[in-house]
Amino acid sequence: MANQNLISVAIVLCLASLTNAVAIIGSQGGVNTATGQRPFRQEISTFKDSGPAFDLYILSLQQFQQQNQSALLSYYQVGGIHGHPYIAWDGVQGSYQTGYCTHSSILFPSWHRPYVALFEQIMWNNAQQIAATYPTAQRSQYQAAATTLRIPYWDWALNTTMPDPVNSPMISVNSPHGVMNIVNPLCNYTFHPQPSAADFPPSDGMIAEYHSTVRYPSSSGRSQPGLANLQLEANAQAIQDATYQLIADQSNYAPFSNTGYTDGRGGSYNSLENMHNAIHSLVGNGGHMSYIPYAGFDPIFWLHHANVDRLFAIWQAIYPHSYTTAETNAEGTFTNAPGEVEDANTPLTPFHSDSVGTLYTSATARSTCSFGYTYPEVVDWGVNASQLASNTRAALNNLYNPTGSISTRSLSNKRDNHTASYTNTTEHQYYINIRVPRAALTRPFFIHFFLGPVPSTPLAWSFAPSLIASQSILYYPPASAISSAPNTSTTNTNNNTSTNNNAPPDRPLSYGQIPLNHALLRRGEDLPSLDPDTVVPVLAKGLRWAVQDFEDEAVATGDVAGLKVFVVGRVVEGRGGGEDGFPGYGAYRIYRAATRGKVGALPDGEGW
Repeated sequence: MANQNLISVAIVLCLASLTNAVAIIGSQGGVNTATGQRPFRQEISTFKDSGPAFDLYILSLQQFQQQNQSALLSYYQVGGIHGHPYIAWDGVQGSYQTGYCTHSSILFPSWHRPYVALFEQIMWNNAQQIAATYPTAQRSQYQAAATTLRIPYWDWALNTTMPDPVNSPMISVNSPHGVMNIVNPLCNYTFHPQPSAADFPPSDGMIAEYHSTVRYPSSSGRSQPGLANLQLEANAQAIQDATYQLIADQSNYAPFSNTGYTDGRGGSYNSLENMHNAIHSLVGNGGHMSYIPYAGFDPIFWLHHANVDRLFAIWQAIYPHSYTTAETNAEGTFTNAPGEVEDANTPLTPFHSDSVGTLYTSATARSTCSFGYTYPEVVDWGVNASQLASNTRAALNNLYNPTGSISTRSLSNKRDNHTASYTNTTEHQYYINIRVPRAALTRPFFIHFFLGPVPSTPLAWSFAPSLIASQSILYYPPASAISSAPNTSTTNTNNNTSTNNNAPPDRPLSYGQIPLNHALLRRGEDLPSLDPDTVVPVLAKGLRWAVQDFEDEAVATGDVAGLKVFVVGRVVEGRGGGEDGFPGYGAYRIYRAATRGKVGALPDGEGW
């Protein structure tokens, strides 16, 4: 705790003379201060049809991206808070060679809340200016839309493939000068100028050389959104299952919040950050979204993180009494030393709540109320905490488990009919648990899991009919002292060893979990029961995994030092208690026979 106090004091001293800090208050237009009612952030599939609001959103984003990259509130500078170029923002100096973002940290959900609110605040301010320039006949309509404008989110648990508006190079909007077909600012961000080698180090490889952000890039550097969507679709059912079960079952903030929590996690290896990592990796796969130091430049980052914040807000409404506890962050950030203990009062650098330099903490960023927005599932005015929790549980069920059964509907039915009934009422659920050092390969990678044959070519692994799901490990170099280390490589395996001598001696672990039932149910009559006596032999025979980096290159599983894979299961009772009831989840049990003898499996005698 002494370490933390020293860091906090240092930050306060650095800010003592700061009198013009950027006050992040979110968007306050349309807020009823008497009742607490606030405009919703909307799902983009609905928001894209909102007319004036969507027009303003696109035009505001266009204006944001056109700002000079040297400006503090430019798209480049705001996106760079997350990682590169590893420079101070808004006067908050740092000592470590990494970004401000807090990953594998107890602060992961709360740090990103003021970050997304900053983005939304800039977009809202742009919208006010743009709305005032519409012709008189349209101006009042656009000014009303601008007042309540909030950025949308992408609900990837319900609509797992990327939203249609984000991949079209051009987009049509009604501008102040009439209907225009413009370059789509949701599709990518073009650097202007290309960042220098000091900002984007050449040792990072191709990711530092792209002139525009890319998603699942080809060998020629072109985005391949179709392949990214195929990956997302192949993982869709696992993503929905895991999202619902995480919120319905995990009432403890610490294991819910991040992939690095180790104390008392038990068999519950899923987390909000684990779900977040999957989307980053499946969208990016070698592009900007898949590398943490570069992810903030891709426009889809903000749709994604608005949804991460939404899931956090939903969880908070259901479990209001659990929150940030004191935990060690092994990796560190631009301002926080590796191995520092973080808690609810740790500054969320570099985000200020006022112009005199007061930094947000998890305690002061706990509620969305102060930032002027909420979500359709979290209507927190005019109700008490118990009613809010009940209403939010019912809303979650309606989205992800409308019939109250335990396993999700088939994806083919879901695509054709969003109210299709679930087809299974099993009492047994199974999961693959993954524990691995984040730096096992010193580069990010996938572990693809299959129930059945593994295709001979790695290029087919992400879309194989036998794929269960893909676990992603978003490695990024630990923080190293600026005075003792150059910019550290993110992607190149020959030049990415940290020189930080203050890092903890243990290799920080990443925890992940993949649901299995959807893959088991695909076997139909070949699997007459989901009892362990039937399922475990099937998994022992058919469960396989293969490792692949984000360059689509296969990696020998044995080269992933410290990898531990095992199957767990539990008895689950169907949803009860009305429309706001959750399933009853029993205790986890390890089924060692399902993975015994396989490379990377949890050894006999070793627990979770």
